[in-house]
Amino acid sequence: MRCVAPFLAFGLLAWVPLGAATPVAWERHASLLAPRTEIAAAVLGEEIVVVGGFNADGSASARVDAYSPSRDRWRRLPDLPVRVHHSTAVGSKGRLYVLGGYAEGGTPLRTAFVFQSGKWRALPRLPLARAAAGAALVRGRIVVAGGVAQTSGARLARTALSFDLAKRRWSVVPGPSPREHLGVTSFAGTVYAVAGRTSGLDTNLTHLESYRPGEKRWRRLGPVPGSRGGTGAAATGGTIVSVGGEEPGGTIREVYAYSVAAASWRRLDDLPTPRHGLGVAAFGGRIFAIGGGPEPGLTVSGANESIVVR
Repeated sequence: MRCVAPFLAFGLLAWVPLGAATPVAWERHASLLAPRTEIAAAVLGEEIVVVGGFNADGSASARVDAYSPSRDRWRRLPDLPVRVHHSTAVGSKGRLYVLGGYAEGGTPLRTAFVFQSGKWRALPRLPLARAAAGAALVRGRIVVAGGVAQTSGARLARTALSFDLAKRRWSVVPGPSPREHLGVTSFAGTVYAVAGRTSGLDTNLTHLESYRPGEKRWRRLGPVPGSRGGTGAAATGGTIVSVGGEEPGGTIREVYAYSVAAASWRRLDDLPTPRHGLGVAAFGGRIFAIGGGPEPGLTVSGANESIVVR
């Protein structure tokens, strides 16, 4: 998921043992206007935009809401052209890109849309369908990694998709270890694929892999300390933060931060409202966790919480 802006200043966090929590707590903010789960979120200018997802009744949503951290206020944007859940979103230079996802009936989509100047328009379709994937911006390209490619047979995607923003052209590139419901983010020209699962709630993974455009394969890095699927990730200041998820015992409250420079994980304060299918975005040195399901399966929340990361 991936955008900085002035926000609040806090003291530096000390490095602590993995099993301990850092001393900075999460803060609660204005709730998402329409609670839902399996959403996508991305930063667009001075706002965090939340798109699509499941409503409480199980219907897919075309709704788009924008949150201003500086004003702690939401506003509604024009609906997406389609109802979609499990899509992915990326913001870049005043444009919001929404890619793939599931249609109302559960079919993985090849749709791609861009929002600019108050309007949605269609982009060239993905070369292959993708749902429950993740996406990140890197070197003028959007890389869509992981996810479900089809509803039967070899379901999980084994390749990633790259969209050249300048040329408006898709290409197929190497993919991470096949998995869905993962977190994807980028930092310093590198894409990171965080955790995920291969099928049900009992197949959660701890994988952390990285990829630089042009390389022939993804590189395996130190695993996330706790397995998780239905999760999100975002990067700020050289730190990759893994937030949310679900497992057979419930939703996951543990939050972990990976230092790219030190190649090591540390534990942050637990998420106050554990959720899966949430939107995770970095803004102004903070990680925001928005919406999602507070219990495994189809549940919805409007929770909007953030933590400062140094």
